[in-house]
Amino acid sequence: MDPSAALATYEERLTAPRSWWLVSVLVGVAMALIMLPLGPLPLLGGLVGGTAAAAVVTSSYGSVRVRVVAGSLVAGDARIPVAALGTPQVLDAEEARAWRSHKADPRAFMLLRSYVPTALRIEITDPADPTPYVYVSTRDPQRLAAVLETVRVASSQGPATT
Repeated sequence: MDPSAALATYEERLTAPRSWWLVSVLVGVAMALIMLPLGPLPLLGGLVGGTAAAAVVTSSYGSVRVRVVAGSLVAGDARIPVAALGTPQVLDAEEARAWRSHKADPRAFMLLRSYVPTALRIEITDPADPTPYVYVSTRDPQRLAAVLETVRVASSQGPATT
């Protein structure tokens, strides 16, 4: 493999915004208020339990990873070989919103997070795959597109001889 392809890696964690963590605390406060008539100990249990449960949900939803490793795009649970991907299309906030809504194809694989305004759209070139494209929310779509192009070009050239 080309040394430049080995260096072409990308890793990003799409974490939930701070306001979502505030909402987790507010869920805990709401649970505490619900438990208030039962006494101070259940009130404390509602506060701790409600906050913890909401924080777990926020953390699990908000900790998705986007990576390019070993010749594959790993987006959430999906692992797609770069050889099966076409040319990436960088989407600004307005285009990303359009592809999340009225332009979206229900057959597409979409790793979208509404709190990330920009995205990358990549067509699937494998004729056996019914998925038309991959939509990936990313905070740095230009860099992800560049890494995918580097890996795709390096893998299409075959192994390098030294």
